[in-house]
Amino acid sequence: MEIAGAATYWLTRFLFQRSLALIYLIAFLVALNQFRPLLGERGLLPVPLFLKRVSFGEAPSLFFLHYSDRFVMLLALGGIALSLFALGGFSERFGTATSATTWGLLWLFYLSFVNVGQTFYSFGWESMLLEAGFLAIFLGGAGTEPSALVIWLYRWMLFRVMFGAGLIKLRADPCWKDLTCLFYHYETQPMPGPLSWYFHYLPHGFHKFSLLVNHFVELAVPWFYFAPQPFAAIAGILTIGFQGTLILSGNLSFLNYLTIVLTIPTFNDQILTKVLPLTIPATIPRALSHDVTLWFLTAGIAALSIFPTLNMLSPRQAMNRTFEPLHLVNTYGAFGAVTKERTEIVFEGTQDSALTPTTTWKEYEFKGKPGDPARAPPQVAPYHLRLDWLMWFAAMSSYHHHPWIVHLSAKLLEGDPQVLGLLKTNPFPTNPPRYIRALHYRYRFATPEERRARGQWWMRTYLKEYLPPLSLEDRSLQDALRRQGWPL
Repeated sequence: MEIAGAATYWLTRFLFQRSLALIYLIAFLVALNQFRPLLGERGLLPVPLFLKRVSFGEAPSLFFLHYSDRFVMLLALGGIALSLFALGGFSERFGTATSATTWGLLWLFYLSFVNVGQTFYSFGWESMLLEAGFLAIFLGGAGTEPSALVIWLYRWMLFRVMFGAGLIKLRADPCWKDLTCLFYHYETQPMPGPLSWYFHYLPHGFHKFSLLVNHFVELAVPWFYFAPQPFAAIAGILTIGFQGTLILSGNLSFLNYLTIVLTIPTFNDQILTKVLPLTIPATIPRALSHDVTLWFLTAGIAALSIFPTLNMLSPRQAMNRTFEPLHLVNTYGAFGAVTKERTEIVFEGTQDSALTPTTTWKEYEFKGKPGDPARAPPQVAPYHLRLDWLMWFAAMSSYHHHPWIVHLSAKLLEGDPQVLGLLKTNPFPTNPPRYIRALHYRYRFATPEERRARGQWWMRTYLKEYLPPLSLEDRSLQDALRRQGWPL
């Protein structure tokens, strides 16, 4: 094990804090833009209704003290301001107390959103950001000697992220073992990106080789995070390269970017000074109270790591699970199962007062998920389009399992401007539609020949009606909304 001097990780801390602040900034921008239409007082899954069903102990959140859409905006803006404060280095410039307060508030604010965000905040990277953000409280200010203890705790977190992802693949879907998962993944992943089509049509032999690399980086490389230098740094570089290919091949929100941030603690100052021409300033020793706190922190993390470790070792390993409501130590994983076919829900509306076989329907287009077959997959990450992601999950089962689908239909019928702001196009800019329906399609990437001939990125085949036509006067719609307690 590497024996680190007190000043070994000053640049590591410097780079890590600013990188993590950037991820926080993105997360709070998402909350500012999307939380109210998705979860606000009249959102698709209103938080006030959720707060009536759970206790503070089950989901600690500042919204238990007060909830309003205005308070949501203030909390998101506060998170953005704190993120910028940390990104500019001001939080560290004014000492350890200011640093701890800044990172503590960032963690508390984001925890408040996640714990009431329900299915729209059910992604593994929410817990990743909270765990990483909590540890940042203890990194200290710029003028204080950095502690190697926190650096090792981050390496332990990175190990769980990568090794957990590797284990879940071997245990869940056989295609990870027979090396065929990438035959489907680029086409069926939640939100393909601009290069996903090109990745999909690489030779199958290359896909199989890529999976061998995947298994090596996720199952073998993580053990070297704890090795002496330069092996820890080499493991970090391999992880960064691997995450870079995932960034190029799809839109996985800020997951891969945050994982790259977590690799920074695998480097020390001796390595970073070769690429960052910064002068390491003189620092003062940490206060005794700081060191005592760090040892208590380490002991607490060790205790909280028991269940995540047992989960990784279990043949019934759960993917992306937190074992306590503060999201301090979690278990991670990604793509345990790979869907072999892609289906999509397409919403349509009409202003016809009566439905006939000649009714003209117009499609709504989402910002990120596939819709118009001629539209190229956009670059979205590291931004997170939460509604688009949930549409991917909803397409795998009936709308009865996703009550917010009915709420979304009602919002489209109302012409709700906040919800429409989550979409790319509104085919009814003047007056909202009289009826809304949703159709179920199978999508696949167009072959190179089809793309040259038709100019389309996608080919789609109609499967069935996903949601029957609904109108605001429809009694079944009103009854469904009333049963779910949704504000009419």
